[in-house]
Amino acid sequence: MNLPVAPPAFDATTGPGQRHRADRGADIGAGCGLVFLELIALAVIFGLWFLSGFNLDPAKTVTTDSLWKYLTAAGGVGLLAIAAATIAARAGAVVTVVGQAIMAVLICVLVFGGAAAQAHQDRLCRDIPSATGCKGDN
Repeated sequence: MNLPVAPPAFDATTGPGQRHRADRGADIGAGCGLVFLELIALAVIFGLWFLSGFNLDPAKTVTTDSLWKYLTAAGGVGLLAIAAATIAARAGAVVTVVGQAIMAVLICVLVFGGAAAQAHQDRLCRDIPSATGCKGDN
């Protein structure tokens, strides 16, 4: 026997259409998944930077690559986080918006901190070419 379903008793929406929110479980899953993938991408980016200065030959003096191209890649991950937060905001996924906003801020701090450190290193190598960490020293 099928019973009739009553319409909602009170609808407090204003404007042309009802407001909807994303399912909370899907929202949490998407937010956690995106943060996990972004952390993996950042680990790969900066792991490659770390490995650029790694050599097992003790006779060689190896310095790490310049951070600029790695910071550009990290900035790209930050832009993807901002895009994901914008899309999630339109879908009503509050948890994903907050997670992506936090990731975007952390990546922004990481990129600007890395840029300041690399600019300092570049200035040091320009002023004192024989300083530690400069490509010219052997």
